[in-house]
Amino acid sequence: MRAALAGLVLLFAAAPARADDACDHAISVTGRAAASRPPDFAAVTVGVEAKAQSPAAALDAASKAVAGVVALGRDLGVPESDIGTSAVVLEPATRAVTRPNGTVESQADGYRAANAVTIRLADMARLGDLLRRALDAGANRIDSIGFGLNDPEKVDAELQVAAARDARARAAELAEAVGAKLGRLCSLSGSGSAAPPPMPMAAQARMKAPAPGRRVPIAAGTIESRSEVAASFAVAQ
Repeated sequence: MRAALAGLVLLFAAAPARADDACDHAISVTGRAAASRPPDFAAVTVGVEAKAQSPAAALDAASKAVAGVVALGRDLGVPESDIGTSAVVLEPATRAVTRPNGTVESQADGYRAANAVTIRLADMARLGDLLRRALDAGANRIDSIGFGLNDPEKVDAELQVAAARDARARAAELAEAVGAKLGRLCSLSGSGSAAPPPMPMAAQARMKAPAPGRRVPIAAGTIESRSEVAASFAVAQ
């Protein structure tokens, strides 16, 4: 099984060095590799915030609209496993009241409920349509939009190999430049920084309604992944 991305370290160590070990004379280099690719999916968290005088009424109003968003995900062909509730909030609401003497105090003002659902959408071309239709279904919040890769560990493993090849090529060039021959590998350590889990582009943002029927414009961009290895090779005159 591939190692986890965060803190990934590969280490090939030579046998304990002796006084005449070939690695007493070594070239140390850093190999690098990078890749840029479009995301495989978007993870969108949308929700509904509602207010009412009773807690049940507030929660029912929010939940009813979110049920429409969940149904929308199913209509778009999103698997059940890629649709899930991300948050349910119910709390007393207050409002500021200014008294005749000029003081301001908080006064109970019913209840506020919020219900949010996260949809993982593989068909990136329908992302703007999903947000528009979610609004039509009753959503009034976009809590986050993130993009990710289906197999980031595979990306990291490929970049580790490419970075190791780059390290050897750099070492060979240096050895040739000083009239030496590149020998065996003495040590190799590397770390990857392939795509992290989806990160929110916006948080706790209220959705501003676009013109009726207009898709919400979303640009997914690309996901950058990088890897580095530090290598040491023996050299001989």
